[in-house]
Amino acid sequence: MTETRISRRFAECAAAGRPALVTFVTAGDPDLETSFEILKALPKAGADVVELGMPFSDPMADGPAIQAAGQRALHGGQTLAKTLDMVRRFREIDAATPIVLMGYYNPIYVFGSERFVVAAKAAGVDGLIIVDLPPEADDELCLPALAAGLNFIRLATPTTDDARLPAVLANTSGFVYYVSITGITGSATPNATRVAEAVGRIKRHTALPVAVGFGVRDAATAAAIGRDADGVVVGSALVAAIAASLDADGRATAKTVPAVAALVGDLASGVRTARVGAR
Repeated sequence: MTETRISRRFAECAAAGRPALVTFVTAGDPDLETSFEILKALPKAGADVVELGMPFSDPMADGPAIQAAGQRALHGGQTLAKTLDMVRRFREIDAATPIVLMGYYNPIYVFGSERFVVAAKAAGVDGLIIVDLPPEADDELCLPALAAGLNFIRLATPTTDDARLPAVLANTSGFVYYVSITGITGSATPNATRVAEAVGRIKRHTALPVAVGFGVRDAATAAAIGRDADGVVVGSALVAAIAASLDADGRATAKTVPAVAALVGDLASGVRTARVGAR
């Protein structure tokens, strides 16, 4: 695949001697317009790559924070079409920040896979993470997405052994997302030593950047993980910051966007110092 916004951004971060900060928020949480304001604020606060969650009613791999975010978004009327429109609006003001749509296959299947690939590319989406589509189902979405110029990013976990990795990596592009913890999102804090070993093992199988997520909540953890990873992914902590800023009725307040931006700024300071004085 030719150069994409994702490959370019990881290369820029590597040239700067630091990992990329990859931030996740759910599209439409807590409402469409506030969500769009959060999306706009992320790069300014220090996010290098943005993962935008596609809300779904049965998010089996997500913990309570992201499940609640999805429910808020769905309750507010968020749809896959509106999520694509958010990306389209974002592209009018930001042509550089990579956008990855993350979620489950069901909404895409209902939308229509071929139609989705065309619409996502036209909107300015750069990559896809579809957590419930294994390599054995690459014909469903992965291969059409790659043919359209979209990166298809696969998850590797602590249980993905050397025998399974080649299949996982076969059609992966952009970066590899290493899930540092076995379980649901936001469930524990990753062990930096084990993460370093896992990143090294994955890199023996691929030249792609390896981004590590699940359990990163603060600058110190981001720095520890970022010493060895090419990217640090933060999701549940940002979604929890949104939830904590809402009023008693679950509506956005004047604190919502600044709360997310402040946390991203803190995390960005962590990844930017991750390798200072290292080795």
